[in-house]
Amino acid sequence: MTDVQGTTVTIPTRDGDADAYLTHPADGRPYPGVLFYQDAYGLRPWLNGMADRLAAEGYTVLVPNVFYRQGTAPVVDLPEFIDPEADPTIWERLGPLLHSLTPEQAEVDADAFLGWLEESPLVAAGPVAVTGYCMGARLALRVAATHPEQVAAAAGFHGGNLATEAPDSPHLGAGRITAELYFGHADQDSSMPEEQMRRLDDALTAAGVRHTSEVYEGAPHGYTQKDTPSYDAAADERHWAALDSLLRRTF
Repeated sequence: MTDVQGTTVTIPTRDGDADAYLTHPADGRPYPGVLFYQDAYGLRPWLNGMADRLAAEGYTVLVPNVFYRQGTAPVVDLPEFIDPEADPTIWERLGPLLHSLTPEQAEVDADAFLGWLEESPLVAAGPVAVTGYCMGARLALRVAATHPEQVAAAAGFHGGNLATEAPDSPHLGAGRITAELYFGHADQDSSMPEEQMRRLDDALTAAGVRHTSEVYEGAPHGYTQKDTPSYDAAADERHWAALDSLLRRTF
């Protein structure tokens, strides 16, 4: 690993300026770009630390605040340790944010985020990778479908509702994906039941998408997030190994 440098940047979008966390090796050289999509809790120290760990492996990592239309991060003030069971008002405050981000807005935002990476002198030329957590896994899957020429690999961890029966379900874009995909499902995750796992795999297989879907036994939804009760150290380290393997195959 190498030393990294992190900073807050501003990304112009169609709907305003999005704040984001950018981290990269401290030598200032260009490295492969990774678009890192947040979980529902948003930009915060733990998520920034995850991005730093990834950057230390030799990547330039951008973590946008996808809720920027509602304000700069933190859009919702959260405790250092996030436990919705101890404070049910957390989800009461986060719920409207989650529902406010439409697939069309996410696509427009991805245009801006990927365009920013493409123009940054800290990012090596060529396609980028995308990784996402919780709701970020849905965004990663959508971006792989809507920006096939710019995304070479995409990963999603403890993602929910990736393959529902809704007319705008993320898995329906499988036919447009050219990237290699990886999914690390939590088997204790009611938002991604076995039926949806099968539906996602079937869609990707039918479309000829290179992909790997693994079920992390005993892992709860949110297993990578150490600042929550859902954290599972073994599942988290497994996720890092899987992500590292995917990125090394990509770049």
